[in-house]
Amino acid sequence: MTLVRQADLSESDAEALVEIVDSYARGPGGQNAPLSAEARASLAKGLREHPAAFALLAFDGARAVGAADCFVGFSTFAGKPFVNIHDLAVLPSHRGRGVGSRLLEEVERRARAISSCKVTLEVGDANHGAQRLYARHGFGPGESAPRFLGKELEGKATP
Repeated sequence: MTLVRQADLSESDAEALVEIVDSYARGPGGQNAPLSAEARASLAKGLREHPAAFALLAFDGARAVGAADCFVGFSTFAGKPFVNIHDLAVLPSHRGRGVGSRLLEEVERRARAISSCKVTLEVGDANHGAQRLYARHGFGPGESAPRFLGKELEGKATP
């Protein structure tokens, strides 16, 4: 069974997180390009310092093979917190083995523990594998399907 735990973002956790997110970024579900040197250098530190972020790592033995980067927000309509999964990534060598499911289950457990009203995420139209995973776990457009818009402030926007 895959072990999932909160990343402490120590040196070894930080390296594993960057490796996993970079692998995701390089593929069609990400940005079809590696993380920039700046993103690689600031990813773990930025998550560690962000007051509403948490990161999870999934392990196959001693090796980290999956990650979820999440942020806690607040729904003014529900008057409760919610959790947004910004990245959910599994190394290609471990896809189809239940790692993504374990990560989603742990995110949901943590969301319920803080009385969240929902868990949100974005998925690209062409990311069919992720879409199937999310559907199996009950994710759908919800009552209203907002369209996520973005505005690049500097540099290249990331997913």
